[in-house]
Amino acid sequence: MTDPTPPTPPVPLAALLADRDLGLRRIAGPPDDGSQAVHWVHTSEMADPYPYLLGGELLLTAGVQLRDAHADEYAARVVEAGAAALGFGVTPVYDTVPPALVEACDRHGLPLLEVPPRTPFTTVARGVWRLMAEARHRELRRVTQAQQGLAAAAARQDPVPAVLRQLAVRLGGRAVLFAPDGAELHTTGRLPSPGARTALARLARVVRGGPASATDTAQGAHLAAYALGGGQGLVLGVVTEGREAGDHTVAGVAVVLLSLLTAPHQSAAEAGRSAALVRLLLGATPAEAAPLLGPGPWSVVHARGGSTPFAAGALAAALGSALVDTDGTTTRVVTDREVTARPGWTLGVSEPVEPAELAAADTRAERALRRAEATRTPLVRHHGEGLTGLFAPEEAAAHARTRLAPLTGSPALAETLRVWLSLHGSWDRTAVALTVHRNTVRQRIARCATLLDVDLDDADVRMELWFALRWV
Repeated sequence: MTDPTPPTPPVPLAALLADRDLGLRRIAGPPDDGSQAVHWVHTSEMADPYPYLLGGELLLTAGVQLRDAHADEYAARVVEAGAAALGFGVTPVYDTVPPALVEACDRHGLPLLEVPPRTPFTTVARGVWRLMAEARHRELRRVTQAQQGLAAAAARQDPVPAVLRQLAVRLGGRAVLFAPDGAELHTTGRLPSPGARTALARLARVVRGGPASATDTAQGAHLAAYALGGGQGLVLGVVTEGREAGDHTVAGVAVVLLSLLTAPHQSAAEAGRSAALVRLLLGATPAEAAPLLGPGPWSVVHARGGSTPFAAGALAAALGSALVDTDGTTTRVVTDREVTARPGWTLGVSEPVEPAELAAADTRAERALRRAEATRTPLVRHHGEGLTGLFAPEEAAAHARTRLAPLTGSPALAETLRVWLSLHGSWDRTAVALTVHRNTVRQRIARCATLLDVDLDDADVRMELWFALRWV
């Protein structure tokens, strides 16, 4: 099992020099650009310490076997071994750091630190371990806070972009969700250079075709790509200016959350609903497929809101259903659960019906959504047929066709009249619901009054027309 905690961060050489208790002094080597760091401490009095170094060490020596003639070779071998720096303890062997060693370290680009007589090598080692422990504690705290932030983001109304935003903030860079074809489904955070963006897209293709993750660098930026689980072919890409010890752990948490949020989940009930769809596609009638949906009753929900391809799925999950469809503007969900308002969404909800009545319920949910948008209400429900249930459907439909015959062939006029009546004759709200200008609404209503030869200021006329419109 992979250890979820980040590795111990190295100690910046500058932090070690800043520790006054140690009293270390830099006397040779290249200027510190912030990248010089110590991973561990090793003490050796060997004439050639190369075989005993792993790289990244602060090598401590008192120069027991060091001679001026061999100073250059000694510095070269230490650099070749990958040591981070050389610490030279003055006394008892040398009273000062040998000038030949200072020159050799300058020549080979090896940071050289003078260790004063009052500072034993064990104190230097203890100082390094202490700074490492402090850095590890800070990194663990940062990773823990990042995990909490990512978990909170996953519980939001539109979780996928929320998790990506949180990841970009925590890593101080750019987070990108790539589609299987390489398109950027969602991006957030600092905009990288064009070269880094191109390199990240290339790295995503590498991950999609093989390893679970990969890293690279481009134009000074650190790149990482991670394949999401669930078999969807999605890839998470990250661009950062630096690379901290816990970044991989933070990104790993985001990968798990995004894999869960984007993967299809199908319960036994949902499998039955998928089977109903298959039967319809293979020629079964709605009546034959309806029993596979479950006992119901079912409500149809029309919704607008959400900003990503995954928002519709998140809404359906919140409404307890996998039966969802979206055209990019309106999302439709069929659910057997109680529907409540959802943050960031405007909902129109039909009354609960049996499967055979879903088509009619879909129309009523659409009308409810228009009313919700016009009245700026988060959720509007359709409350059944009311008084229309007192009349025989055939007779009511025949009366409606006769009464509204002058509007036949003009669906825009009939729909405008329907919405206008439902909104109590409000020109502005009708214009909002139909996404037309208020003058267009006035012109259409005036045309309806002329064709129907009625006075639309008469409450009885409005009631009669509203009744007729319910049956067409």
